[in-house]
Amino acid sequence: MSDTLAIIGGTGLTQLPGLTISKAHDVQTPFGSPSAPILEGELDGHRVLFLARHGHPHRIPPHQVNYRANLWALQNLYATDVIAVTAVGGITHNMAARKLVVPIQIIDYTYGRDNTIFEGELSQVTHVDFSYPYTESLRQLLLKAAKQVDEPVINGGVYGATQGPRLETAAEIFRMEQDGCDVVGMTGMPETVLARELKLRYAALSVIVNPAAGKGEGVITIKEIEENLDDGMERVKRILHTAVDQFYG
Repeated sequence: MSDTLAIIGGTGLTQLPGLTISKAHDVQTPFGSPSAPILEGELDGHRVLFLARHGHPHRIPPHQVNYRANLWALQNLYATDVIAVTAVGGITHNMAARKLVVPIQIIDYTYGRDNTIFEGELSQVTHVDFSYPYTESLRQLLLKAAKQVDEPVINGGVYGATQGPRLETAAEIFRMEQDGCDVVGMTGMPETVLARELKLRYAALSVIVNPAAGKGEGVITIKEIEENLDDGMERVKRILHTAVDQFYG
């Protein structure tokens, strides 16, 4: 079977505009149920799978997302490549609100999440190389698509994955900046490593929706996040349409 692209939509992208849905798959996995039925359909004439990470409507907090079921279900439906859309906070000076980022590295600060498919009664111990967590060919696809639609995108940066659902303290963000993080989000792990375990090519497209704690003026407000999210997601949708065309082109 030929390669199939899956898109995981995060906060602000619980639906994929333009997707002509042919089937909603209610997949049962060894790890339970995914966040929502996986939608199969056509986007600009190409077969695409779409999954709302937080459910539809948006109801599952980041620490309770069943990441294992989500990724396993996509693979079970013959996905080979996954583009994950995420909303993040900006840490370093060039990571301003409303900018788009295609990260290249990730640091995991989460805890207590089911973060591997390799557990239980196993015939052998399995380790996966995670030196470079994002698939470079898929990263380049996103960058090329963004350039084609004239949407500025930051190439690179380190994503710091925190537990949530609360936002971080200013001291935590200061520590993360010292660690080398450029943006902060709550869903990058274990999603990224599970894709690697399942041999799925994976890349992320992140929308910066606010300055991280201590990096802006005053406290972070939901109104600010929502305004930046709406603007960013419109640009993300343009990139995704072009990325799908290039993936199957």
